[in-house]
Amino acid sequence: MSRPPLPPFDADTAARKARMAEDAWNGRDPARVALAYTEDSRWRNRSELFQGREAIVAFLTRKWAEELDYRLIKEVWAFTGARIAVRFVYECHDATGSWKRCYGNEQWEFDEHGLMRRREASINDVPIAESDRLFRWPLGRRPDDHPGLTELGL
Repeated sequence: MSRPPLPPFDADTAARKARMAEDAWNGRDPARVALAYTEDSRWRNRSELFQGREAIVAFLTRKWAEELDYRLIKEVWAFTGARIAVRFVYECHDATGSWKRCYGNEQWEFDEHGLMRRREASINDVPIAESDRLFRWPLGRRPDDHPGLTELGL
């Protein structure tokens, strides 16, 4: 299976890859998201380490059951060859209605078919008031005319 754009990445293909990932994550479908990763993809997410698509689906299922009204924006920080570094911000709330904004950095490594074989994420959470939210588009894909992280000053 091939998932273009394929490495080596340039500025355009790295940005398209990041937007495709953002769109998939905003769709919150764990099985669909997991198809962008190799069967044996290795992940570090915060303090969790796991490997493989089944583990990715389980992780994302749990994540989106806890992080409600999840909205995410990703932005390429750097790229070279088969690697892309991305910064991201997402907003969500828990079952009690407490909102947070999560700031993170990801390091991605892809195989020759454009599947991600390694993902490392470092994330910090900041509690916010509902009135401080910046990501208010309808659930799903971020509209093309919605500002990105840089434009929002994040």
